[in-house]
Amino acid sequence: MKSIVPFIFLTIFLGIITGAVIYLTHRFNWYFSIPYTRMLYPVFAVLALFMMFGVFTTANSVSLAGHIIYILAAMTMGLMLYLLISVILTDILRLFTGFKPLTYGLIVVILTLVINLAGTLNSWNTKVTHHTIPIKGLTQTVRAMHLSDVHLGHFRGKRFLHKLVSKTNAQNPDIVFITGDLFDGRYRLSKKDLQPLTDLNAPVCFIEGNHDKYTGVQTIKNMLRELGIQVLENNMTGFKDLQIIGLNHMAADDQTFNVHTQNGHATIKSTLDKLSPDKSKPTVLLHHSPDGIKYASKHGVDLYLSGHTHAGQLVPIKYIAALMFQFNQGLHHYSGTTMFVSQGAGTFGPPIRLGTISEISLLTLQPEYLQAE
Repeated sequence: MKSIVPFIFLTIFLGIITGAVIYLTHRFNWYFSIPYTRMLYPVFAVLALFMMFGVFTTANSVSLAGHIIYILAAMTMGLMLYLLISVILTDILRLFTGFKPLTYGLIVVILTLVINLAGTLNSWNTKVTHHTIPIKGLTQTVRAMHLSDVHLGHFRGKRFLHKLVSKTNAQNPDIVFITGDLFDGRYRLSKKDLQPLTDLNAPVCFIEGNHDKYTGVQTIKNMLRELGIQVLENNMTGFKDLQIIGLNHMAADDQTFNVHTQNGHATIKSTLDKLSPDKSKPTVLLHHSPDGIKYASKHGVDLYLSGHTHAGQLVPIKYIAALMFQFNQGLHHYSGTTMFVSQGAGTFGPPIRLGTISEISLLTLQPEYLQAE
């Protein structure tokens, strides 16, 4: 059953794309009185194919041509999504109004452009969110900065990372946790683009994400180590009172299907069983995706930090993500373990956020007794 799940999703996705092409063709024919409906079918079909294949075939391209294709395809993805939504919203508007077809067409075009512009500006406006989390057994407050899903690549590079470092230093953290997807592709895969990390005024722990794997995870880890970043690979380290566990990106257990991991490899369950962390110590677990919390809880993990979901990144995908992930964004509690899921600092695909924010988070970890006072 697990092996056919990707094909089921692919079939549904292609069905939605096909329906969208037909729907948009008929609407634009009506809006602008195009004499031959068939003329628009190939236009929307080509745009749909370009956005899909352009993004996925050039994500790791390092050539200028590949870079341009990726940017155009990703932007087309955003335009097509909100063009479709704008047409749907305009159809609802038609139930209450009686404008000419051309007026509805102009509303669609303007609404699509405004939504894309607003979403693009929002995605570059990285916010610092603040959360106070009580930790059992902690004897002193620890200010931890959590970064996830930076996605350096075709849209973001050294300048963006420098901005994140400046915002992080401004919060004066004791330690920085980076929970994967530092890279989105190989276009900016260089130590030069990572150089801003050396300006951080606190020690840094890094664990991989699925996009780091696609990009070249060992290359990334080697560069980070050369820059003085502590890379955790299914092992533990310590900081002040904290026991810190860093896991590679993996499925929760052997029974869980995860499109971003490989069957037959280590799982959160098996790795935590092998590491056997000290349950008497206040413990932080770093893993890219918010999976396997029951195994974290079983091993006495107090705080589980992850990202991966982007909180869906875009309306309406954020609502689909909320159904796909048990923990999609923010703080959650499960049987003695606190889970924090970052919405991510960067974006995947179109550089747009709508209904979500780009965030880095200051987590003030306090001794539990302070919360009781």
